[in-house]
Amino acid sequence: MLKFTEEHEWLKIEGDIATVGITGHAAGQLGDLVFVELPEAGATFSKGDSAATVESVKAASDVYCPLDGEVVEVNQAIVDDPALVNSDPQGAAWFFKLKLADPSAANALLDEAAYKELIG
Repeated sequence: MLKFTEEHEWLKIEGDIATVGITGHAAGQLGDLVFVELPEAGATFSKGDSAATVESVKAASDVYCPLDGEVVEVNQAIVDDPALVNSDPQGAAWFFKLKLADPSAANALLDEAAYKELIG
């Protein structure tokens, strides 16, 4: 199941694990990324907490935790090569995997059609 937030994060949800990243729209708005800072595995966040930071030649921006949960894995590849976020934002350039405290909370997030309407 694919879900989106109004802050331009995407979530691919499989069971109680959500793979989280930023949308192509967000990556395009930021421009070329030069730095990515990810949370530590084992960190817990509440919905809306700043979980990661991205910096581009234009600006720095927070990536927010879309739902309550615990980070179980991070994507070191985007720390080593931030440009991956620009080239494949909704694929290889995921940010972290989150073990959801309440998987049903994802139902309140946007589906793809609603997200496209938001950015349209």
